[in-house]
Amino acid sequence: MTRLTHIDDQGRARMVDVSDKAETVREAIAVGFVRMRPSTLELAISGTGQKGDVRAVAEIAGVMAAKQTSNLIPLCHPLALSKVEVSVEPAEGGLAVMARVKLKGQTGVEMEALTAVSVACLTIYDMLKAAEKGMVIEAVRLVEKTGGKSGDWRAD
Repeated sequence: MTRLTHIDDQGRARMVDVSDKAETVREAIAVGFVRMRPSTLELAISGTGQKGDVRAVAEIAGVMAAKQTSNLIPLCHPLALSKVEVSVEPAEGGLAVMARVKLKGQTGVEMEALTAVSVACLTIYDMLKAAEKGMVIEAVRLVEKTGGKSGDWRAD
């Protein structure tokens, strides 16, 4: 049975002690999607919405969110990230969001990548909700992680 690292022997939540772990280069990639009507997508792509350039603002929001992950997720370590890249691209049926987060450290950056994507998607929704309240944020997930004791992982 897999042991959860954030639970101690008494079943209490704890922050994992990473002080004995080796520093390695670690990277994570997460993705998500905001489904919307074609007219809303056109508004997002045009950059002429009431709140400005949807894609640019969402990308910046995602970067900012990755840097704040430990303030949002209680047991996450505060990390000195070396790279955060967020992209928002038009795709069939909406906007595709991707975040790539990297550091050299003692713990992984999966949560930072997932937080970046989630906040970028929420920002897209916020900026376009006047045009369409029925947008759907979907498929937020980790697709790749490299480095660390557990090694590399890629989604099927």
